Amino acid sequence: MGVSAVMLFTIQNRAHDIYPMRKRGGASVIVTHSLASASGYDCRQAPLATTSTRENSMFRLSIVAASLVALVPALAPASAPPNIIYIMADDLGPHDLGCYGQQLIKTPHIDRLATEGTRFTQVYAGASVCAPSRSVLMTGLHTGHTRVRGNMSKFGGVIGESGEKGRVPLRNEDLTVAEVLKQAGYATGITGKWGLGEAQTNGIPNLQGFDQWFGYLNQNTAHSYFPKALWLNKEPFDLPGNSDGKRQQYSHDLFTGFALHFIRAHRDRPFFLYVPFTIPHGAWEVPDLGIYADHDWPKGAREYAAMVTRMDDDVGRILTLVDELKLLDNTIVFFCSDNGGPAPFGETFHTNGALRGKKGQAYEGGLRVPMIARWPAHVPVGKVSDAPWYFADILPTFAELAGAKAPEHLDGISVLPTLLGKEQNLADRFLYWEQTGGRFDQAVRWRNWKAVRLGRGNPLELYDLKADPSETKDVAAANFSVIREIENYLKTARTDSEEWPVDGKLVSGGTK
Repeated sequence: MGVSAVMLFTIQNRAHDIYPMRKRGGASVIVTHSLASASGYDCRQAPLATTSTRENSMFRLSIVAASLVALVPALAPASAPPNIIYIMADDLGPHDLGCYGQQLIKTPHIDRLATEGTRFTQVYAGASVCAPSRSVLMTGLHTGHTRVRGNMSKFGGVIGESGEKGRVPLRNEDLTVAEVLKQAGYATGITGKWGLGEAQTNGIPNLQGFDQWFGYLNQNTAHSYFPKALWLNKEPFDLPGNSDGKRQQYSHDLFTGFALHFIRAHRDRPFFLYVPFTIPHGAWEVPDLGIYADHDWPKGAREYAAMVTRMDDDVGRILTLVDELKLLDNTIVFFCSDNGGPAPFGETFHTNGALRGKKGQAYEGGLRVPMIARWPAHVPVGKVSDAPWYFADILPTFAELAGAKAPEHLDGISVLPTLLGKEQNLADRFLYWEQTGGRFDQAVRWRNWKAVRLGRGNPLELYDLKADPSETKDVAAANFSVIREIENYLKTARTDSEEWPVDGKLVSGGTK
């Protein structure tokens, strides 16, 4: 039950009804009037089409809610669970944000979010790369149990949108956080990059609990910010502004417009909005360099910084709309990244700070991510927390926020007490990661210890993160009892995967 809207995007090659252009960080942005909107959405609230110059760019994007199939009265404020907005950057390192120590890239809106909420310094992604990290986020199962354990499989999967083999989709039996919240009465929406199911599979967002969806299904196609088409629910949605070599419709801006519309359309009932932005994943493409145009940095670094600041600006738009609609007190907002940064401009921005490693690696630089949460009168203001938790905890936490029952046999736990500033012992449990590629790597966090195994059969490295957060000194030889505890845990930490068999064959790793 609830508000069900068919989102119709229309692009018209006409100049009338276009409002005067306004500047956004040096770029010209066309803002238009919606000819019709059943939900009352006005495109003037957000930039929805961007031009590379100020001249003769007459494509118009209107977002229209064409049909409201059913209406459900809003819950009484006393009984309404909070709205949940979960914004996730792509390949953003923790130190790319001002509130985490970045000095060169400007992120005032995300910094304000941290000031008004709690900033976490020891939160971990589900994996060190895209698809498995998102699978952990959606299912509450770590990479030893979740469906999608890598970006690609050599032993299964389907052919991806860009022709690549080995894309493994979620299946019907996989229960996602969106399904749990939808069953609890939430309207559910997603815009950005999905990465957990190709077209014509059961892994697409609309079959995994999301009412409305707009964005990229496939990781490879998400590498272009001026695509010829995106996906709107189950159908491809063409972008004529990017055909024939034109670059007039910047996908990130469209995602922001969709997010703002979704919030407006569902402001009278609990909603879950998942916004996995693609910024700042390469390729580094941005309509303009804004305040970084004249900086004496490599071109790619200026593009990277402009993309991060552009995303920050749109986080600000989302926060402003939440406030304008008087949803502030009953909306919890999260901001994070999907994995550690690849640090393409490490010498300039120090993306991962002093952490060892980067995206794709089992060290802290590949797994630790920024995490900020804000919920006025609930989440402590201005607090910095070093509580260790990870993406597997999202599903049970959101279930508790919604007053829903979490599925059994999850790897994550609810960290709601930690979010609310209450005492919760999170250190005395095991956090687990595995990844396959050229070899089978594993990582475990237990208390202040971090164990890393690079290749099956190799000994565990051990680091004391309290004394050595940069993982510079392997202390395994001096801590036999700790190694024994972690090795015992690893005996039952995982189950086999047909799509990602260890060393090219299934091996026993315990059952869950």
